[in-house]
Amino acid sequence: MTSDRRLTVIAVVLALASCLPVLVARYPQMSDYPAHLARYYVMLDGGRSPDLARWYVFQWKWSGNLGVDLLIRPFAALFGVEAGARLIAGLIPPLTGLGLIAVERQLRGRTTPAALFAQTFVWSPMMLIGLMNYTLGLALALWVFALWVRLDGVRWRWAVMLPLGLVVWLCHLSAWGVLGLMVLGWEWRRPGWRALFAPWPLALPVLVMAALAVVDPAPGGGNGYGAFWWIYKRAIWLKAMRDSVYELDFLSLVGVLGLLGFAAWRRRIDGRLGRAALALLVLSLLAPRHISGGDYVDYRMIGAGLMLAALGVKWPAGALAAWAAPALYLVRLAVTTLSWQADSAETGRLLTALDHVPRGARVASAVLVPFERWQLDHFEHIGAWAVLRRDALVNANFAVAQIHMLHLRHDGYVDPSQRLLLYTRQPVDLAGFKPAQDAEWLWYVGERMPATLPRGEVVWRDPHGLLLRLDHEAAPAKAPIAKSDKRD
Repeated sequence: MTSDRRLTVIAVVLALASCLPVLVARYPQMSDYPAHLARYYVMLDGGRSPDLARWYVFQWKWSGNLGVDLLIRPFAALFGVEAGARLIAGLIPPLTGLGLIAVERQLRGRTTPAALFAQTFVWSPMMLIGLMNYTLGLALALWVFALWVRLDGVRWRWAVMLPLGLVVWLCHLSAWGVLGLMVLGWEWRRPGWRALFAPWPLALPVLVMAALAVVDPAPGGGNGYGAFWWIYKRAIWLKAMRDSVYELDFLSLVGVLGLLGFAAWRRRIDGRLGRAALALLVLSLLAPRHISGGDYVDYRMIGAGLMLAALGVKWPAGALAAWAAPALYLVRLAVTTLSWQADSAETGRLLTALDHVPRGARVASAVLVPFERWQLDHFEHIGAWAVLRRDALVNANFAVAQIHMLHLRHDGYVDPSQRLLLYTRQPVDLAGFKPAQDAEWLWYVGERMPATLPRGEVVWRDPHGLLLRLDHEAAPAKAPIAKSDKRD
């Protein structure tokens, strides 16, 4: 077997292995996943459930943020909503990894250790948070870019790219932007100003957005940098490889930046990818956090920029480089897989609380998120499972007016009202928890038990959670004493 073929086989195996976290976790541990799943569930129900119809309204609208919302329809028809969404979540990482291989083979005509190294960024914070439309769009953007390079010099390339650019935009606007920068970086190798206009076949979404603005002139959310933007910018760069273990994530980032800096100093970064990577990394500092209500616009650029920079590194030949390039990816994939396996099992235990909740109930979820914790919180939107299991009204859904397609017939139940951002030394005081004031049930999840609770009866408890049947006329409930403040 030739060296190129051996590296290609290794790269493909690594790309396919990226689905391991989803394979071992019955409940994918992307932070936002349950809220997205609840939206798909309401959307596909179409008002057939009287309980869902009483609490939710789904208003479809075309936008550059529909990737999985479109894909879930055929997948749910074949496998059901939960299994279909899990299958999609499991397909996105390998699709991304294989896209990296496709890009490199089109650019260099072979597979190098760079394709192994770039796999490190398949499980970026955006994937771990659960920005599924964006990550699906980014995976497709890699494949479309590989095809753009493959069709270089072909006169009818524009006819192929017009619909493909629109497909990427439909998945997510930011992924379409990354695609445009990749194409521009590739075309910039040619002298002259025409390179600026070379990506024009990808511009069809501009006309679509203009038409949509005429049809629906209502604003789609706010734009801006947010308060203390300079602290936030520093934070997202510090969290560029955030997952479960601070020491590993921080040292990973230092090592990657050190390697990329050394490669840039030695001029060993392919400019055809390096230009787009540099543009994304610079834009992450200049771009606002929110555009049209979308969050983490700048944060998304960091992972994509580092991925393209890693793919652009010109590695030395030899077995040592081939073994060293994927080492960081394999370590981080193992950590993610083990973390997901443990927290998926805990999610299963916590979901048994819903066995006590009647269908169509009003459930106020409260999830403790300690300020000091580095790990991405896997339980922040766990309350959204009450929508799927009990057709319940719950305060953990993405349902902001003019931004999301899911709307509530009840005020005050929109994310992040479920989140309790507290320091470790602060007591968990739920006696005055606002969403519980007009709810029938309070579902609490956290590492330590509340110091106070609203009036009611505790009907289920776990070392890391409790379910309270609220009684607004009764005496205040007594909070149970936790046996341990540490997660098993």
